[in-house]
This record gives sequence, C-alpha cells and structure tokens, in this order.
Amino acid sequence: MDSLYNWVVFAHVAGAFAFVLAHGVSAGVALRLREERELPRIQALLDLSNVATQGLYIGLVILLIGGITAAFMAGLWGRGWIWAAIALLVALIAFMYVRATPYYGAVRRAAGLGYYIIGKGGGGPEPVNTGDLARLLGSSRATELTAVGTIGLLLIVWLMVMKPF
Repeated sequence: MDSLYNWVVFAHVAGAFAFVLAHGVSAGVALRLREERELPRIQALLDLSNVATQGLYIGLVILLIGGITAAFMAGLWGRGWIWAAIALLVALIAFMYVRATPYYGAVRRAAGLGYYIIGKGGGGPEPVNTGDLARLLGSSRATELTAVGTIGLLLIVWLMVMKPF
C-alpha cells in the first residue's frame, strides 16, 4: 500500500509541477505583452501562451486524479485543509475563466488571431484593430491575473504542506 500511495502522491506532485510550469509560460507571456508593441511578436507570444494553456490542462487532470486518489487512500476527506484547498482551486479556476478568458479572447481578436470569447463563441482571424490592441495591452488585467494566481497557488501549497486544520 505504501509503495502505491507514494506513486499516487508522486503523480499528484508531477501533475502540479506540469500545471505550474505551463502556467508560468502563460504568466510570463501575460506580463511581457504589456510592454510589447510589435504585432508579429504579440501574435507569437499569444500563440505560445495558447499552446502552454493546452498543456496546463493535462497537468491539472493528473494533479486532480493523483490528489483525489491519494486522499481516498489516506482517508483525508475528514480534514478541513483538503476541502479548503479544493475550494480555493475551484474558486481560482472560476476566477480565471471569468477574468482571463474574455480578456485574452479580446486581445487575440484585436491582434488578428483566432479567438474565443465567453458568451460570444469563437471566430477566425479578423483584421487587426491597433486601437483595441493598445488599450487591452495597456490594461492592468495581466498583473491582476498573475497576482491572484500567485497568491492562490501559495495558499494552496501552504494548505497542502502545513495541513493547519
């Protein structure tokens, strides 16, 4: 049992590492985009972030499967910290979906790339809108998303390591 449990925890940690690694690419791109004004570079950065975002979902699935399985194996469902960590993760995912998805959809649209906007669906490349692009890139949204994500991640790690309740 201990050997299998260790492998399950390893999968959980590896999934978390993959999730953070892929998300780090997107966070770095988000912060770099605020300073970038050359359209080909903006488009390349947005495409890089899009690819990294796809990878983070794989890490998230592995993280969840490993974590949930480990919690069952160790009988941790009666502990408050695990529920707090799950609630925080769900809240972060919802926050990012509501705040990041429409923003980056609008940035991709303004940059002349394929896009998806919540409630409006997706679309193929449209003509570049330099005014919208400059306004969007000049906003503080990337800083907001990075700050909320970093603080949320640190709180989850604190809950997982310290197990305060």
